[in-house]
Amino acid sequence: MLQIRPSCENCDAPLPNTSDQAMICSFECTFCKDCVDHIFHNVCPNCGGGFEKRPTRPSNCFTGNCVDRYPASQKKVFKPVVFDKFKEILNIFRDIEPRKR
Repeated sequence: MLQIRPSCENCDAPLPNTSDQAMICSFECTFCKDCVDHIFHNVCPNCGGGFEKRPTRPSNCFTGNCVDRYPASQKKVFKPVVFDKFKEILNIFRDIEPRKR
């Protein structure tokens, strides 16, 4: 089950469960859309993979599987990217489609 992390790992922008700005990679690294588009260019600085829009955990508990029963994480992961280290990863993967990396 996704943790639904509360903020961008790079800039610490709030990304609550209902945010339409939350992006995740396959390892659930969580960043805001602005960082993904303008800094990372769809290359995860941790794994080199691509990003997808993070789903929203339903607030409707009709099925029993909802944010009230399975709350979003409150644990922040804040580790701003060191661009000099990220440059190498970006140069390798930037022009390769995420599914082919």
